[in-house]
Amino acid sequence: MGPSDSPPPPEPAGLPPADAPEPPAPETPSASATPSVPETPLPAPETPPPAPVLTPAPTGAGVLARLKQARDELELKNLAGAMAIYEEVLAHAGDRADVLATVSGDLGVTGHAPKIVELIAPRYDAQRHGPAPGINLLQAYLAIREPEPAQHVLDLLFTLNRPELHDRLLGFSNVIADMMLLKEEGLDVVPAETGSEDNVVRIDLASISKPLWYYGLESIPDLLPPKGSRLRRVAFGQLAVLGLKDPGAILRQPEDELGRLSRGIPLWLAEMLGFSTNYIATSAVATIRREHYGLVGAEWSPDHIRQLVDSTEGGIDYVFTGAVRQLHGDYEVVLRLWEVKKFRERKAFTARWTPATADQAFGQLQAQLRAFMEFTPYPAGQGVVYAPPTQLRDYVEALGAALTLFFGEKQVLPPTQMVLPAELAARVAALAGGSEIGSLLALGLHARAGRFGLTTLPALPVLADTPVVAQARQAWGA
Repeated sequence: MGPSDSPPPPEPAGLPPADAPEPPAPETPSASATPSVPETPLPAPETPPPAPVLTPAPTGAGVLARLKQARDELELKNLAGAMAIYEEVLAHAGDRADVLATVSGDLGVTGHAPKIVELIAPRYDAQRHGPAPGINLLQAYLAIREPEPAQHVLDLLFTLNRPELHDRLLGFSNVIADMMLLKEEGLDVVPAETGSEDNVVRIDLASISKPLWYYGLESIPDLLPPKGSRLRRVAFGQLAVLGLKDPGAILRQPEDELGRLSRGIPLWLAEMLGFSTNYIATSAVATIRREHYGLVGAEWSPDHIRQLVDSTEGGIDYVFTGAVRQLHGDYEVVLRLWEVKKFRERKAFTARWTPATADQAFGQLQAQLRAFMEFTPYPAGQGVVYAPPTQLRDYVEALGAALTLFFGEKQVLPPTQMVLPAELAARVAALAGGSEIGSLLALGLHARAGRFGLTTLPALPVLADTPVVAQARQAWGA
């Protein structure tokens, strides 16, 4: 990019310009377009004591104006001020579906899940108010780790018989089941900065800001393209793994295929956008007490996204969250793009595959994301040419495995978590020769596997014959 006074890059395709009015979110009707209603002061009484000044009951446009004022108070971190407005509005318009949706939505995106339960739970009726407030209430119960009332709200939502919500409600059902299993085992997983009880497992988020294959090759000059200033910042969160049968036991075991995919997909997509001239991209991975990876059984809530944003130096413009699951040999991944400035979900990407169609599905997902985000490659000669192997599915899983060995080397994970299945090692060897990027990844995997005494990658595979790969072999001593 150019110097710091150069104009900012254009908004990605499909994303609204920075100064565009915010469209109403499907679950949080917007109140921002309604002007405030001026209040007429009451005349002072002629004799003391003064009569109390009563606030007129808001009606019509006044309700929306007051809700906007409450949202402004939340953005100023004045929760008490916002709650006073909400109590006033709900006293007169607490049976309006749009009011309940707005209140719960605004409290949710600003990280006040307990207040959603306090205000919405006593008022919500699925038949009268529809799904939007109910889904926000359900997410609030999940955020505060209360699966039983969440299940009750989910049952109410199912009674609405809304086919367009069926898959999403099934996803919530899986999350609730996983949470109940964890609680039965005396184990609850929450963000690191919340709770201090003995049964709380603290999760740390590790940020990966460079391609996995770059770590260990820092001595090679100009391997990565130079980054300018005023770039858009994108973070990819570790994907949730849905439908796990025994999450408590899986937590403590070495990673499996779905675990590698849940981390490999964000690593791959962050790596890709990092080679675009208009982005700085990172990925965030959960670990627990330097013992094992963190199990993410539910998609990130707005509260979790805000925590990531607040803890990231320089801030974040966009966050990708999502989930992956396997059902009867078929796989599915859902990615959700959040615009941080307005804390609204802007786009969802979905890919489904079988073992036979995986590379095609991953290629289509990559193409869709590149088009939507307006991927712009660097000119020739600025860093290595980014061209991952055509065996994208294997490459993504190999990234997940490479992260484990990298974390083992940095003592983020213990040696007992180090694993590289023989069949995956064979697939890594097969993809290495046809791609410079694949060769760089295979070199790092081979070197770190040797350091941990893993014998599943016994011989260095055939690598691409390029000057960059030759430099990398020298750097790794291969």
